[in-house]
Amino acid sequence: MSRRRGPPDDADINLFRQALENAGVRRLHANRADPGQARRRDDDDALAERRAAATSADSQAPTSRTSDGRVEPVRPSEALDFAVPDLPYRTRTQLKRGNIAWEAGLDLHGYTVNDARAQLEAFLHDAHGQRWRCVLVVHGKARASQLSERDDYPVIKSHVNAWLREWPSVLAFCSAKDSDGGTGAVYVLLRRRGDAL
Repeated sequence: MSRRRGPPDDADINLFRQALENAGVRRLHANRADPGQARRRDDDDALAERRAAATSADSQAPTSRTSDGRVEPVRPSEALDFAVPDLPYRTRTQLKRGNIAWEAGLDLHGYTVNDARAQLEAFLHDAHGQRWRCVLVVHGKARASQLSERDDYPVIKSHVNAWLREWPSVLAFCSAKDSDGGTGAVYVLLRRRGDAL
């Protein structure tokens, strides 16, 4: 059983304070951290410049949200399928069956990779602004005779497969029904502004 000690007497407190002072410990007079440097006026000026540049930047200037790097090739007849992990099974099934009506479409036939990316990004941005739930993207499925010697896979289809996975408002996409383009097109399910799953 331990004995309860009373409060320390004044002599013990004075000895403790003297030991701290001898060790170089200083009493704090403020309840805030001191980073050790005075704030320079340059920091305020730089902050003001950055803020002005950000507010004056052209908000309509397109910024690429998708990569332009190497993509994993897909076969011309391969069915594409992607969904975010928390998408309800029923919604995904409806999309695969073509039961969610698409509200707009984009045809990427004949575009270069860079042009196709710009068109797809602009289309998805517009679709999000219009609050469309489902859109159709026709990427094609280049036949062997249409492929260059260097690329032995459908380039636009492979890139669309990668780009849609990176786009923040895309909840799911899958190859379309034959009547809407089959494996040469995808239904894209979009998150509407403010929607939560």
